[in-house]
Amino acid sequence: MLNIVGIITSGLFVGVLARFFYPGAVEMGFWMTALLGVGGALVVGLLGSMASGQGVNEGFNRAGCFSSILGAMLLIFIGRQLGWAF
Repeated sequence: MLNIVGIITSGLFVGVLARFFYPGAVEMGFWMTALLGVGGALVVGLLGSMASGQGVNEGFNRAGCFSSILGAMLLIFIGRQLGWAF
């Protein structure tokens, strides 16, 4: 249970930073922001493991956090291009 709380907390942190750095207003609530951050981390983690041919490494590092923010910003961009309401 504590692991789920950590995932939601880190996802919320990444999602808030992605919304802050993305140009223009990004309107979404608490849960969508947390899911945005978790989704950004998943997208970048999966792309990184596919590119390197290795498994996903566990643990927290600054490069992973920065790339998760970029992944979340990519999700915002894709969502806006598809006409989703962000």
